[in-house]
Amino acid sequence: MLIHPMVERLRGLGLAAMADAFIEMQNNPSASDLSREDWLGLLIDREATGRENKRLGRRLRDAKLRQNAVIEDTDLRTPRGLDRGLFQKLTTCGWVRDGQHLLIVGPTGVGKSWLACALGHKACREGLPVIYRRAPRLFAELAAARGEGRLARLMTSLERARLLIVDDWGPEPLTAEQRRDLLEIVDDRDGKGSLLITSQAPVSRWHEIIGDPTLGDAILDRVIHRAHRIELKGESLRKRHAISADESLTTTREK
Repeated sequence: MLIHPMVERLRGLGLAAMADAFIEMQNNPSASDLSREDWLGLLIDREATGRENKRLGRRLRDAKLRQNAVIEDTDLRTPRGLDRGLFQKLTTCGWVRDGQHLLIVGPTGVGKSWLACALGHKACREGLPVIYRRAPRLFAELAAARGEGRLARLMTSLERARLLIVDDWGPEPLTAEQRRDLLEIVDDRDGKGSLLITSQAPVSRWHEIIGDPTLGDAILDRVIHRAHRIELKGESLRKRHAISADESLTTTREK
């Protein structure tokens, strides 16, 4: 059997992962005990896995998640108001497929952004397009796009995401332009995609932050009534981890 031409033919057909697996199996003496069906099954599995990993990589690059967080590393032991049952339900991403929303509120340092990125990462793993933006960056991008005449294109790209994460929203009041942009974003989500919003401000203050009663009603009516809520509390996890690290360092020095 001419191995090299066969491998090159596989690569030419876009089956690079299958080609690599074929070479590995040729160099593995135990592979000679496998049947032709087993060989073919292993090659197909390798190609399918390789393609899915590439698609996941593209989704993660497009999402631009701020933190490298995964749901498996979520701290469910530290008391901070994170309901285990609700969180496990959210990790299935059924809420995203159903076009529901998620609001995560709480003081600084309790893990709002981390949870948002972990759930965004899980949505990418589930094959769902995700976009992450900090609220100040999002509004700055919208303002720049408006000035350059490409606002419609940017809005279309946001609309295509099944999950749009708006991190660190508020507490500064919105400008008139930002209110209109937010209403359009929320309206585009209606029935097509989900929003995940994190904020230090409690939901009861969001009308105040939006700054216009009519637009506030229009925006929040589209979000709150279809949203799950996580209300975190407690002291900063960053502070707690820093104290633990200092204590460990002190113990090491004493030894």
